[in-house]
Amino acid sequence: MNRALRAATVGVLFLSPVVLSACSAGQVTQTATQERDKTGGMAQVGDITVRAAELEHPRGGAYESGDDAELRMVIVNGGQEADTLVEVDGEGIGGVEIEGAEGGTTAAPTTGATPSPATGAAPTTGAAPTTGAAPTTTTGSQEIEIPAGATVIVDGDAATITLTDLDEGLTVGQYIELTLTFENAGEVSLPVTVANPDEALERGEAFDFHHEEGAAEEGTEDAARERESAGEHGGGE
Repeated sequence: MNRALRAATVGVLFLSPVVLSACSAGQVTQTATQERDKTGGMAQVGDITVRAAELEHPRGGAYESGDDAELRMVIVNGGQEADTLVEVDGEGIGGVEIEGAEGGTTAAPTTGATPSPATGAAPTTGAAPTTGAAPTTTTGSQEIEIPAGATVIVDGDAATITLTDLDEGLTVGQYIELTLTFENAGEVSLPVTVANPDEALERGEAFDFHHEEGAAEEGTEDAARERESAGEHGGGE
């Protein structure tokens, strides 16, 4: 009976690392397949995926009312056909300026602007602006093309989108809601937060524990030598 018990115990101990290894492998695999894009807003519509959408960190640490904010994001086209970002809408902004890869900044007109009357001109299709209401939707005529199977980074180099005349101040962690319209994929809305600073904030000088421990040891040794010296002088007397 003792031999059988010992054999069973050895078998359990032998199998335990195998079981633990299998569990660990499953956790690693699950972690590896999780979404890596943890910063900025993310949304998907059709073959278009928008990642890392955020407002550039303001120089002073916060946006004030009336400031402009640059929108940064990554647009991925996973389809077989090219698509185009044709419109950017949002609440709490006065306008949008879009500069595509080929340049040519276009200021976006606000939806509540009063058009100049033109004799004999046909009325523009669209809803009439509400009297006294602040504009909540802005568009721009400049477009950004996203080729098939390609990724376009909107960060001020290849393309730039600037939200102008913010209605309210914004700081890190706060967000505004934007709606992006693509020619083929359609509309998608997502929250866009104010980004954290790119560079880490300066911190105080690190505390050197090893140096402090060494100083304490030296102080202890000095005190011991003083006690020995005092004992020798006392014994001589």
